[in-house]
Amino acid sequence: MRTILTIAASLALALALTASLAGTACAEGSVVHVVQRGENLFRIALRYGVTVNALMAANGLSNASRVYVGQRLVIPTGGESSNSSPSPSPAGVHVVQRGENLFRIALRYGLTFRTLAAANGIANPSRIYAGQRLVIPGRGDAPAMPAQPAPAGRSYTVRRGDTLSAIARRYGISTWTLAQANGIRNPSFIYVGQVLRIPQGGSPVAPAPSPASPAPTSGRWIDVNLSAQRLTAYEGDTPVRSTLVSTGLARTPTLTGRYRIYVKYASTLMSGPGYYLPNVPYAMYYDRGYSIHGTYWHSNFGHPMSHGCINMPTPEAQWLFNWASVGTLVNIHY
Repeated sequence: MRTILTIAASLALALALTASLAGTACAEGSVVHVVQRGENLFRIALRYGVTVNALMAANGLSNASRVYVGQRLVIPTGGESSNSSPSPSPAGVHVVQRGENLFRIALRYGLTFRTLAAANGIANPSRIYAGQRLVIPGRGDAPAMPAQPAPAGRSYTVRRGDTLSAIARRYGISTWTLAQANGIRNPSFIYVGQVLRIPQGGSPVAPAPSPASPAPTSGRWIDVNLSAQRLTAYEGDTPVRSTLVSTGLARTPTLTGRYRIYVKYASTLMSGPGYYLPNVPYAMYYDRGYSIHGTYWHSNFGHPMSHGCINMPTPEAQWLFNWASVGTLVNIHY
C-alpha cells in the first residue's frame, strides 16, 4: 500500500511540474506546431517563414528528413503561420521580420522572388535583414521611378511573373531592343503595372526555342520542354520514357535552367496563395519550393496549369520517382 501511495505521489508531482512548464511556455508566447500526416520539415519551415536550419536548431534535430506525426516542434521567435495576414505596415511596404527570407515574402504577396528583388534593387536575394523595408510592386507604394509613357502604337502592361526577356521573346524582338525603347538601364528592373512601348515590327509570336545546352552523354537525367509541355527521362542520349506535363501559367512561370533534385517525398503538403493541396504524391524538389510531382486535382496535361511546379500524371510521377535519385539533373527549357 505504501508503495502505491509513493508512486501516486510521484505521478502527481510530475504532472504538476509538467503543467507548470507548460504554463511557462504559454506565458512566454512560444509557437508550437504539431506535425500532421504528409508534412515535412521543409514545408513546415516554409509555412512559418523560417529556414530549415533554424527550425532544426530550435528543436535539436540532426536529420531534416526525420519528423513524425504528432511531433511537437517549437517555431523559432519571429515565425508566424503563412495563413495569418502580413504584419501591419504602410501600404505597399513590407518590414522584414526575424527569420523571414525573400522567397517567403514574395510568396505571401503573390510575387516571384525575382520580381521582389528587382523592385528593391537587391542583387543577392539571400541577403536581406530584419527591419529592412521592402517595396511590394503593384501595391500602394509602387517603386518610386517614373512610369514610361505609352506612346501611340503598340504597348504592353507588365503583369506578375513577367520578365523583360520573356516579353521581348513574345514579341519577337531582343531584350536589349525592348530595354532601349523604354529607357530601361537594368533589364532585371521592371514592375507590375509598368507600360512598355513595343518597338516597330514587334508582334506577338509563339515562344522561340532557346538554345539548348549540350545534352549529357551518360547517366540519368530529366528534360522538360516548356514549349511542348513534355517531360522526357533519358539515360545518356537515349530517351527511356516521355509524358505530357503541365508547367507554370504566365503569371507563375516555370523557370528555365539546369537544376539537381535535392530532396524526394512520397507524399507532401503544398500550399500557397489560393491553393492548399494535402498529400501531393511523388514530389521531387529541384529548386527551392519548385518540384516535379504527381497530380490528382486535374488531368489537363499538355497545357500550363501550375504555380511553377511541373505537374505529372500520378502513375508517370511514380515511375519517375522510383527511377530518379537525389542529384539527378533536371534540364528545363523552351
